[in-house]
Amino acid sequence: MAHVTSRPAEAQHLRDLALLRRVRDRIDRDYAQPLDVEALARGVNMSAGHLSREFRRAYGEAPYGYLMTRRIERAMTLLRRGDMSVTEVCFAVGCSSLGSFSTRFTELVGVPPSVYRQRAASATAGMPSCVAKQVTRPIRNRETALT
Repeated sequence: MAHVTSRPAEAQHLRDLALLRRVRDRIDRDYAQPLDVEALARGVNMSAGHLSREFRRAYGEAPYGYLMTRRIERAMTLLRRGDMSVTEVCFAVGCSSLGSFSTRFTELVGVPPSVYRQRAASATAGMPSCVAKQVTRPIRNRETALT
């Protein structure tokens, strides 16, 4: 007996994946802009709930979590450069609350932004920026960064 697949369901799944890639690409490109799940969902004609469920299924985290990871990753780069204050970095990456930014940064990186800046300066000295970015990339639940 042959295995029967649901071609309409497969086709819908592939369409959803293409839309999810568009959402992820928009987050990657526009991370510093005010983005919320409702707006992202409207952009691909999905409900916010459906987008959140399918995005998590495809990428392992909710759209907002992915957005915050991108923002923190960019913040890490700006903090390593050392020419902006933590507050300036917070706003430059699209966060509107220094407290929320610091909390999420600490959650993802393992140390507060100010401590990260101090440690990163010595830990990545002499490293090409492309290597420093890979070595210091935020990983959810990392025990400690740059220790």
